[in-house]
Amino acid sequence: MMFPWRQIVLLSITGCLAACTEDVIFQGPRWRTEPSDLILPINSPDQQATVTCEAEGSPPPQYRWSLNGTLIDLGNDYRRHMSGGSLIISDLDKDQDTGVYQCTAFNAWGSILGRRASLQFAYLDNFKTQSARSAVNVREGQGVVLLCGPPAHSGELTFAWIFNEYPYFVQQDSRRFISQETGSLYIAKVERSDVGNYTCVVNNSVTREKVLSSPTPLVLRSDGVMGEYEPKIEVHFSDSVPAAKESVVKLECFALGNPVPEISWRRTSGIPFPSKVKMKNSNAVLEIPNFQQEDAGTYECMAENRRGKNAARGRISFHAKPHWLQTMADTALSIQENLFWECKANGKPKPSYSWLKNGEQVSAEGRVQIENGALSIATVNLSDSGVYQCVAENKHGIIYSRAQLMVLASPPSFSRSPLKALLKARSGSQVTLECKPQASPPAISLWKKGNEILQRTERITLLSNGTLMIANVTRRDAASYTCVAKNQFGTASTTGRLIVTEPTRITVRPTNMEIIVGESIVLPCQIACDPALDVSFSWAFNGQLIDFQRDSNHFERVGGSISGDLMIRNIQLNHGGKYICIVDTDVESLSTSAILVVKGPPGPPDKVAVDEITDSTAQLSWTLGRDNGSPITGYIIQARTPFTVGWQAVDTVPEMVNGNTLTATVVGLNAWVEYEFRVVARNVVGLGEPSPSSAKTRTEDTIPDTAPTDVGGGGGTKSELVITWEPVAEELQNGEGFGYIIAFRPVGTVTWTRSVISTPGAAPYVFRNDTIPPFSPFDVKVGAYNNRGEGPFSSIATVYSAEEVPSMAPKRVWTRSVSAVQIEVIWEAVPTISERVLGYEVVYWEDDTKPETVGKVRISGNYTLVNITGLRANTVYYLCVAAFNTAGPGPQSAPINATTKKPPPDRAPLNIQWTMIGSTLTMQWDAVVAMETESRVTGYLVLLKRQRNNDINVILINKTTVELSLLGNDNYLIQIKAMSEGGEGVGSEPIHIHKLSMGARGSGAVHLIPLCLSTVVIGGLLCSSW
Repeated sequence: MMFPWRQIVLLSITGCLAACTEDVIFQGPRWRTEPSDLILPINSPDQQATVTCEAEGSPPPQYRWSLNGTLIDLGNDYRRHMSGGSLIISDLDKDQDTGVYQCTAFNAWGSILGRRASLQFAYLDNFKTQSARSAVNVREGQGVVLLCGPPAHSGELTFAWIFNEYPYFVQQDSRRFISQETGSLYIAKVERSDVGNYTCVVNNSVTREKVLSSPTPLVLRSDGVMGEYEPKIEVHFSDSVPAAKESVVKLECFALGNPVPEISWRRTSGIPFPSKVKMKNSNAVLEIPNFQQEDAGTYECMAENRRGKNAARGRISFHAKPHWLQTMADTALSIQENLFWECKANGKPKPSYSWLKNGEQVSAEGRVQIENGALSIATVNLSDSGVYQCVAENKHGIIYSRAQLMVLASPPSFSRSPLKALLKARSGSQVTLECKPQASPPAISLWKKGNEILQRTERITLLSNGTLMIANVTRRDAASYTCVAKNQFGTASTTGRLIVTEPTRITVRPTNMEIIVGESIVLPCQIACDPALDVSFSWAFNGQLIDFQRDSNHFERVGGSISGDLMIRNIQLNHGGKYICIVDTDVESLSTSAILVVKGPPGPPDKVAVDEITDSTAQLSWTLGRDNGSPITGYIIQARTPFTVGWQAVDTVPEMVNGNTLTATVVGLNAWVEYEFRVVARNVVGLGEPSPSSAKTRTEDTIPDTAPTDVGGGGGTKSELVITWEPVAEELQNGEGFGYIIAFRPVGTVTWTRSVISTPGAAPYVFRNDTIPPFSPFDVKVGAYNNRGEGPFSSIATVYSAEEVPSMAPKRVWTRSVSAVQIEVIWEAVPTISERVLGYEVVYWEDDTKPETVGKVRISGNYTLVNITGLRANTVYYLCVAAFNTAGPGPQSAPINATTKKPPPDRAPLNIQWTMIGSTLTMQWDAVVAMETESRVTGYLVLLKRQRNNDINVILINKTTVELSLLGNDNYLIQIKAMSEGGEGVGSEPIHIHKLSMGARGSGAVHLIPLCLSTVVIGGLLCSSW
């Protein structure tokens, strides 16, 4: 059927036309949120309900609502209004608002119906009568049922019972049960403690309301106790129990009886209960969560006591709302094509299907056929466009699936798929030109070469989809080609020019190469090509394209338009492999490859193991590591112990471990030391990375083989022989239980005295014996031992026993106060005596009553004078002198005293003025006057330093002026100090005389700078002042 162009234009304006079905945008309404069932308290505080409904589409959908199938007129309903698509109901009314609501969303593309949602009101009335209920009279041991009789209500209820008064609730156990189905209280066997008043409490789970019945008195009869009887089931489930999929199913079963019956459950099929099934309230309730098809069947409750048993049975049947297995998708068809949609749903019972178009029922007639869940429309036309819904329904529910149908009608257009204006092809290749117009219905196409219509030949193929193929093209095929497309709505064409080029050749190819790690190379790739072609080069490494930006540290493409050489810098082991140069032109793709072998130091060996170990050797084995392109030529074995700094190479047998060998014997190890070993491989490139270390292994123990060294001694106190030695290092002790054997004898004798010391560390050995003469020579040697035996002894050394202190004190001790901090002490040497004199010791202290303030100065040799420094000024010191040797100091001389001089003035010379005439510098300053507590000033010290050679001249004068002759080609630094008996005073601030100042004068008040006393320190200060 032909459509008028006016209608086509209109369809384009409204958006029904599209360039091609793949680009269609479906804008009909689709649900975001659909209504859900509501149950509200009848006396809800806000007195408002919202039934949600939201759809999307373009233009944005509008909405309408129906209640129980009748459209709601929102314009005349003051209690109902919409917010977006949601319906808001105010001033709720149970009679007017209860029912089933349905939302419809629509826009210019069509309409869809939403899920049906019910609105119900929950309530709970009071019990009809509040007067006391009749008493229930039973005998002790008899079973009883107290009825609740809940009042009128809507919404789920729960039940409880009060015993006598609140808050004492009946606690359920094997004897008492409260049915949540009937609300009644069941007591299997009444006891005396059960006598009392019982009140039924009813709770509404929705409204949270609670009502209480009138009390029911339970009274014991006086005509005796009830005897035993078999169980009587009072609470049981129905013979047929329908259960929804994924719901929670609860079955109740309770029996009266004496003794109290025990409840058990089973499936009559014998199938055991799955783990999800729970027994509650002493087995009175069987709960099956997440009910599924396999849970359906016959269930039996058994009540049993010693008087008998009774059973109740019922079948749980499975039902399920429909749910989708297959739905439709939005579809765009060209006019006169055929539509086939199918939807499938599962459910129990099996659902039935119906179809809606824009919310209206679709009837099967003419072009439209409906079979179960399948909808087919033959030769669609524009009027078939719209939004369709497949509806699946059974007695438990209804579901909707939607899809939009767009029927397209348009003339051909190449706006999205024109031929390239310029087409290039290699001579001898096959050219494929595609003709893909957008058209609805599909267009018929033909091809022209220039103005000539192409026909099929041996080389020219015209495919049914409009594609033109030209085999083995030559330069004669170069021309303009036009595809012309036509359908009932119009005609369109597209043209491109074909250029035939000569084949591209690779003129310089990369070759297989071997290279050392760290070097750089260039892999060449150069071509000869038709100048009409655009050329690009790329490189692949081991099948992956090289990213020159990411890998710029190593890879760079170099060369011009016909060269794609690859430079590889600082090659690493992982750069070894296959490199492919890929040449892409407009018409073809070529490639050439080369293998690059990268040689490097070997990889680390692995699995280093100690197969056998002795006290000095270890048999090692390891597994081969990577040779990294160059055969392994040998191995180096390294070891580490707790006593070494890092890893050390060790001796092996064979001395040179060949690269084909995976074992070696390490020799020269220390006994009883924990070792770790590792192996380093080498090849012609160099040494590789070391292997992981072996497990720590200890060598066997053996007797010591190293003797102590540096045996000596001497000193100590009277009657002692002190022996010392350098202890044997722990790694040379060769085993546990290490110690020393000390042997000694007087020089000239034969018999050795031995002593054993079990301390392995360094400790002097002291032998005491009153018979040892002082300063007597002994032969001494020290050996080592451990648990395995004795080792070698050291060479024999001569050690003298302790000597006695000098027996005489120095005489004629005399002192002289040198300065405020120094005293000179002089004495007469001790004459020759039997004891050795190694030197003298001067002891001094400040207060004769406090000798603990003592200080000591020792000088070795035969000196008889010493200067004691670092003393306090103007202080009395007591001093005595004693001779000493290795045994200590002898008797002291009688104490004498000396007083240090007063301190020098603590002020520097002030008002220093200088004049420079030619090379003569004249300086003058104010005299420094000593205070009563200070030494008087005896003169002045002028320090003169030259910058050029750092010479320091010291000039001592007894007046406050000085003339100095300076060289004109140097800079000077000058400082002045007061001198006194107590030493040097504080120096003035340094004065700088520059060579440019010759013939100048200057003066200035200077501040005090504390200076040290020695000339060396003064020189350092002057030097630092430049």
